[in-house]
Amino acid sequence: MPEALDATPYDALLLLSFGGPEGPDEVVPFLENVTRGRGIPKERLKEVGQHYFLFDGISPINDQNRTLLDALRKDFAEHGLDLPVYWGNRNWAPYLTDTLREMAADGRRRILVLATSAYASYSGCRQYREDLAGALAVLEGEGLEPPKVDKLRHYFNHPGFVEPMTEGVLRSLAELPEEVRTGAHLVFTTHSIPVAAADTSGPAEGHGDGGAYVRQHLDVARLIAEAVREETGTDHPWKLVYQSRSGAPHIPWLEPDICDHLEELHGAGVPAAVMVPIGFVSDHMEVLYDLDTEARAKAGELGLPVRRSATVGSDPRFAAAVRDLVLERAAAESGRRVARCALGALGASHDLCPVGCCPARTPKPAAAGADSPYA
Repeated sequence: MPEALDATPYDALLLLSFGGPEGPDEVVPFLENVTRGRGIPKERLKEVGQHYFLFDGISPINDQNRTLLDALRKDFAEHGLDLPVYWGNRNWAPYLTDTLREMAADGRRRILVLATSAYASYSGCRQYREDLAGALAVLEGEGLEPPKVDKLRHYFNHPGFVEPMTEGVLRSLAELPEEVRTGAHLVFTTHSIPVAAADTSGPAEGHGDGGAYVRQHLDVARLIAEAVREETGTDHPWKLVYQSRSGAPHIPWLEPDICDHLEELHGAGVPAAVMVPIGFVSDHMEVLYDLDTEARAKAGELGLPVRRSATVGSDPRFAAAVRDLVLERAAAESGRRVARCALGALGASHDLCPVGCCPARTPKPAAAGADSPYA
């Protein structure tokens, strides 16, 4: 039997994800949940809906979360960490509020939250915290005593996140025809967000010029590119690009777009490319459609050989990283000194988001964390 690990003061972990439809009849209600109050053009909503219908109205994200749940529970059990793992979504069943209500009924009083978003931004961090705060307020309004909730820090530069992606790039390079492999470029891709949101991502003192969102992605891309060079002996040129824009055309979003960049590579005579979705934890719809469907189609039109490397998904190294993050936060909350594991130049992220971190574009409810009544 493994030696028991102590997660005190925490008594549960909540996997908090975006959610997705699991059938054609769920697509429109799901998209209405996602876009409520955001002013997304109806044309874009219809367009995105068609993406889901190409896959029978089923997003892969829920099944991927089930697989990750199994991986976390298996890792915890094998390493003597007695911590139950629950799952809730922001935009579809199982809904966050329902899961928190279940956790409260089970007597969970101190909860850690793993969000399936690794980087700093309003949509990738603070919005999760706001939804947590809103759900806890619902429980309080029902006369329940809401548990105290803490969100795990950003894990973009944890070895358990970076190393599986590096391995995926090496596999993808090996899959390219030998005659184009050495000259292949690495195309690191993440979700585009409004420039204004990027500039105000992360703590206030680092705002401007893409903020923490861009800096964190660049650091991960650099780490992977350097690891690939050390492994292969080849220095593959690389660039950070963006995908999945969904905003109004007049609002500036991060660029260049993945398809525009593929055209640029082809025009420059680059023989091949590997698309590396560093901004995504799993192969959900925006990877499946924007990269595996749309970007591959563009590459096919150009005659540009491409491969797409894997996301971390339920890789055992990622499950181990979550265990590490849980124990790190538990030690810090218990007043014990703890070594924080992080690669690259930026170091380990903060536990509590400071005031002014990733501000909302419009006033929102208090976010679960440093400035929340539930923290």
